[in-house]
Order: sequence, then C-alpha cells, then structure tokens
Amino acid sequence: MARPTPDTRAGYSHFQDITTRWMDNDAYGHVNNVVYYAYFDTVVNTYLIGNGALDIEKSPVIGYTVESGCTYFSPLTYPEKIKAGLRVAHLGRTSVRYEIALFAEGSDIAAAQGFFTHVYVDRATQRPVDIPEKMRSVLEPLRQEDR
Repeated sequence: MARPTPDTRAGYSHFQDITTRWMDNDAYGHVNNVVYYAYFDTVVNTYLIGNGALDIEKSPVIGYTVESGCTYFSPLTYPEKIKAGLRVAHLGRTSVRYEIALFAEGSDIAAAQGFFTHVYVDRATQRPVDIPEKMRSVLEPLRQEDR
C-alpha cells in the first residue's frame, strides 16, 4: 500500500486556529502522536457547537467515534500556532466521516492528516438514529464526498 501524500490547504473549506501547549510535547521535543487526535476532536466539536448543531449536555443525538486514523508527515512542536482544516468526506444517514489536516504556521502542506467516523446515536437508547436536519445543514457546506 502506497503511503498517502500530504494534503494542501486548498482541500479544506473550514479552518480553526490551534495553539500548541507546553504539555503537548513529548520527550523527543515534538507534539506527541496521541495529542493530534485531541486536536481533531476539538476542531470537529468546536465547529458543531459553534454552529448550533451540538449541545454537549442536552442534545438528544450524539456522535460516537467508531473508527479513526492519522498519518504523520512532519513534526509539530511547542510553541507553535497551527491551522486545522476540516472537511466531511462522507455524510450518510447515521454516520459522518470527518477529515482533518494540521498545518504548521505559514505552511500549505499538511504536517499530519487524519479522520474519524461518528455514528450518531440517541443519547438515551444508545442506538443509531438519522442525523438531525440541523446537524446535516451544518455539515453540508463541508462536504467533499468520495475522497
């Protein structure tokens, strides 16, 4: 299997600033691999909350991560300001595949890129449900199917 090539900013329509933190670095002097997943989660949930599609305490429908992955191309460090690009690669009836790329300040080439898939479930029953129309309308502008 061929190694993926890094994406460019042009492949993403939504961006969020993230400032790395002192605690993000590991003993080797760069952001630890597990922290990238926290950045991914932060970008998606900030987008959903900020656009009124998710109330983390009260929404009757919530997303559970069922799959995730990340490819690393170049290290990020502290202190550094990064841009996180977000897009939707698949918007199904009950699931969404989010793709995120992290760009070092001033770079158009991803330092890392990854994905995760949310299956949306009823908070009370924990069973899959259709993605609510409000959420679907918020996700639609990010949609870049079949990537």
